[in-house]
Amino acid sequence: MARISASVYTSHVPAIGAALDLGKTQEPYWQPVFAGYEFSKQWIKSNRPDVVFLVYNDHATAFSLEMIPTFAIGTAAEYAVADEGWGPRPVPKVVGHPALAAHIAQSVIQDDFDLTIVNKMDVDHGLTVPLSLMFGALDPKTQAWPCQVIPFAVNVVQYPVPSGRRCFALGQALRKAIESFDEPLDVQVWGTGGMSHQLQGPRAGLINREWDNRFLDRLIEDPAELAQLPHIDYVREAGSEGIELVMWLIARGAMADRGVGTKPKVAHRFYHVPASNTAVGHLILEN
Repeated sequence: MARISASVYTSHVPAIGAALDLGKTQEPYWQPVFAGYEFSKQWIKSNRPDVVFLVYNDHATAFSLEMIPTFAIGTAAEYAVADEGWGPRPVPKVVGHPALAAHIAQSVIQDDFDLTIVNKMDVDHGLTVPLSLMFGALDPKTQAWPCQVIPFAVNVVQYPVPSGRRCFALGQALRKAIESFDEPLDVQVWGTGGMSHQLQGPRAGLINREWDNRFLDRLIEDPAELAQLPHIDYVREAGSEGIELVMWLIARGAMADRGVGTKPKVAHRFYHVPASNTAVGHLILEN
């Protein structure tokens, strides 16, 4: 049967992708950010999954304000890299796992979570930047991502957005689905987005180091309690875009302890301010 071996959590700042693509990773401003992922790139070479279930939010690329699903699972065989206004990122196309994605959709929907099934979509920086941070720069003409990817888009753009409690419970249902898939696949669940940041209004540029690091502590030690945090606390403490952090609770809910019992091993933890106008957080948890 398939198993979840680890979960990965990371910000997906678009400027990080631009710094990678333009060869700026060793510039003084960017070097501390990318140094925080050196361990991760080595770790994933030794812990390479067959499939990554990647939780992210679409940035008006596949979906617009005309239609925004709360939870959308990609079931396609492959996904093109989106043009977000300055051409597609120079990274490989994303290869999916339709059989596992369809199985997850069947299982999770039968567990009373309404998913939107997406058979065709382009994927933006929310998905490709985490892949680049973990796997490094790849030539799209000669190289491919070293694993298959199931995109899972969550609406954290237009209110109402799903609660942290709902996301954590979805992660638990996701674990049940993956563990019932009848192939010996090594699966990792990645939660992306955040940390504290606000892109507009009088508080534009807000970053809350203390709150971010406390969030990381609670995500590791007591995610079930963290999942009860109301939306207004994310907005007040982490800025209008800080709500992206509820997506991390999906990945945490999929871990073996399900929020109770023996905690996962912290393989790596990193936090840095700033990257563009965002606080960067990163965790790797092993079952």
